[in-house]
Amino acid sequence: MRILLIASAYNGLCQRVHVELVDRGYEVSITLSLGDDAVRKAIALFQPDLIICPFLKEKLPEDVWREHLCIILHPGIMGDRGPSSLDWAIMRQESEWGVTALKAVEEMDAGDIWSTLNFPMREATKASLYRREVTRAAVQAILTTIDRFASKAYTPEPLDYSREDVRGELRPLMKQDVRAIDWSTDTVATIIRKINAADSAPGVLDMLYGEEYFLYGAHAEDVLRGRRPGEVIAQRHGAICRAAVDGAVWISHLRKRDTPEKQPFLKRLIQSRKTPTFKLPAAMLLGDKLAVIKESPIDLPYMGKEQTYCEIWYEESNKVGYLHFNFHNGAMGTEQCQRLQQAYLAVRSRDIKVLVLMGGTDFWSNGIHLNWIEAADDPARESWRNINAIDDVVREIITTDSLLTVSAIAGSAGAGGVMMTLAADQVWARKGVILNPHYKTMGLYGSEYWTYLLPKRVGPGRALELTETPLPLGMKKAKAIGLVDEVLPEETGAYQAEVRKMAEALAASSDYQELLEKKRAQRAHDEAIKPLESYRAAELQHMRANFAGQFYGGDVNYHEARYNFVHKIRPKETACYLAQHLKLDFARLSELRQPLAY
Repeated sequence: MRILLIASAYNGLCQRVHVELVDRGYEVSITLSLGDDAVRKAIALFQPDLIICPFLKEKLPEDVWREHLCIILHPGIMGDRGPSSLDWAIMRQESEWGVTALKAVEEMDAGDIWSTLNFPMREATKASLYRREVTRAAVQAILTTIDRFASKAYTPEPLDYSREDVRGELRPLMKQDVRAIDWSTDTVATIIRKINAADSAPGVLDMLYGEEYFLYGAHAEDVLRGRRPGEVIAQRHGAICRAAVDGAVWISHLRKRDTPEKQPFLKRLIQSRKTPTFKLPAAMLLGDKLAVIKESPIDLPYMGKEQTYCEIWYEESNKVGYLHFNFHNGAMGTEQCQRLQQAYLAVRSRDIKVLVLMGGTDFWSNGIHLNWIEAADDPARESWRNINAIDDVVREIITTDSLLTVSAIAGSAGAGGVMMTLAADQVWARKGVILNPHYKTMGLYGSEYWTYLLPKRVGPGRALELTETPLPLGMKKAKAIGLVDEVLPEETGAYQAEVRKMAEALAASSDYQELLEKKRAQRAHDEAIKPLESYRAAELQHMRANFAGQFYGGDVNYHEARYNFVHKIRPKETACYLAQHLKLDFARLSELRQPLAY
């Protein structure tokens, strides 16, 4: 079956759907919704049997949905309609929500229902719910829809609000007057819920020091208190703590309300240096305004039980240590890498036998922090600092010879984050995780000792394929090629329980000492053949050239690619590696250009 995916962006959900369909043997092509003509061209070239829209903000052209079955994925329960589905569900404290696959028609989200699947809600940000519960339910709803479509015997259900099981309703776009925080009356729980419902977009608009900012990343605080609700009372690792009527709440990130004017690239680049208008750590954006606000210290790694803001924390049980590093969107800035290295060295020296690198819940790691780099006075210099800082962390993991290490990947990872997982002795991943083990879309060669770690895992040929082809990798293929050792249950609770069970079994294993000695011998053997730092030096030689503006991977310039990523500049066309229909078009053109045979 030929399936065309139409999406507003190749986001995490679209990548997961793409991987799942390809794994099941379907012929899949993707087109971004970059205009009606682009959509029509993709359909004409690919001739799909079915069109699926896993993430679509724009309306499809009428001739498209009338002539083809187009399935829209809506992140809401049966009958729910509107662009702020999850926002309303969080704000209204729904105990259950869902995903619905429905036919595209003139009226948004009102078509016949092909599949619907509900899930229990948890207290989390909208983005986290979307990446976990919504994505898992969406994949199942799509697969059910495809099976029903293939059977040619299923009749989709019309939307009927008179039915008792149809609990959804048409909800308007949630505006800032609904999201607004009243610091004089709103409790910590209410403030967190409002910010969660707007994270990661559009954020909650608020005033700070006489200027308007969007707020993101809310965390409760158990100890600190202030006199006036709304005042900033502390800062820590880029976040700010604000007093509330019944406690205090940390805000990790802000975005200035101003938007950059549409100007040529160089002018936009200069303007963005003066007034960043993209999401950054709150303290970084506020700068000198926080001069009198003290830094609230916290141990590294944090081992307490109180609620507070901490990116790195540690647990220990039965000779197993669990090091968590939950960085916003998986991006790791220079100072974050330095703190992680400090924490790693501290826990490595403890009386444990196995150290599990837990990463974050939604992202394990996505490598260097492009937003921080974009905001720097000298992005090339900051890029160099950042890549060396993350390399330092990876080196410590590789050279650990006093215990066994495990990377436990609960959330997706990309670029240097993928390579960092490979530094551990074993790699375990949650089913449903998506890896992007490449740097090409950002115009980078890559570092993190990938030229040492990746070929060891998958062989030199496969390593080249993974880094040169910028496509996502699902766990089925990752396990088959040896990139990961074990694939664990997708449901979070079952995954966490299995990680602890396996880690404790490894620590108590009768052949633990043999495994440790084998690891030491292998490292000594590898070092004798080629010193570890030789790999790093060669990688960084390429990276220095990339940071200086030299192209890597065709015509991709790192500084422009980074700018477009940070400022969310949409591409002008769908990348050829996603659009299989463009390959078909190219093949046909090539045939037409062949000389006639007489």
